[in-house]
Amino acid sequence: MESPGARLKKIRLEKGISLEEAHKKTKIHLNILKALEEDSPISLNPVYIRGFLKIYCKFLGVDPADYITDYKEPSPKISPILKVEDKLAWTEKEISLKIFSLKIPIKIKSLIILISSILFVIFFFYLGISISLKKQKSSLVTSPLEVKPALTKLEPKSQIPSSLKPTPLKTIRLTIAVKENCWIKVRVDGRLLAQRNFKKGTSETWEAKDKIELALSNASAVDLIVNDQHFSNLGKRGQVIRSILITKEGLNIQP
Repeated sequence: MESPGARLKKIRLEKGISLEEAHKKTKIHLNILKALEEDSPISLNPVYIRGFLKIYCKFLGVDPADYITDYKEPSPKISPILKVEDKLAWTEKEISLKIFSLKIPIKIKSLIILISSILFVIFFFYLGISISLKKQKSSLVTSPLEVKPALTKLEPKSQIPSSLKPTPLKTIRLTIAVKENCWIKVRVDGRLLAQRNFKKGTSETWEAKDKIELALSNASAVDLIVNDQHFSNLGKRGQVIRSILITKEGLNIQP
């Protein structure tokens, strides 16, 4: 019996889709797609692997439940439908209102009087607030000694908490974790920021607006974390990678 990865590969080939085209459409790294089709172990969190499998299955038009163990689609939420007998009949007869799970019989006339009383109280409440505000404004105008403190309290934009400021747009954030001594070249948005030997156990982070370009002397010596997405096993030990292009669309390796 064919393995799940072999079946996915067979479906892809039957549809005439290349692995590079699947990478461009799903944004899943080529090495991960190859590992999924070959049922090879992937050094990633199982949650990420299930997520990649789900994306790949839907891209190929197959049910993820046939390829992912214990997979279940989230059940849609069904909004309750009100029964006809729950609607209120506005007649001259007594109606029943549900208040804190208690049924209180009230005549329509009594209900109208109650609502009118509530509106009357709200109206006078806001009327009293507007009168008090007008008095405060008039006192600020007539009293010259209270003008300065009032003005200092009304200066808003000078002391805005940093937590309320709008967050900047998302950028490309790259962290390189060095597992073995390796020569690395880093360009951020076209600027050369690093070109040297990195020692084992060190890590560095860069941020870019558009792109980050890398060159490595040892493909297996580093792990890459791009915007919290982990990439490892970029190639064989001692393999030289001349160009790794990282953009907002994904990661592309050119040996």
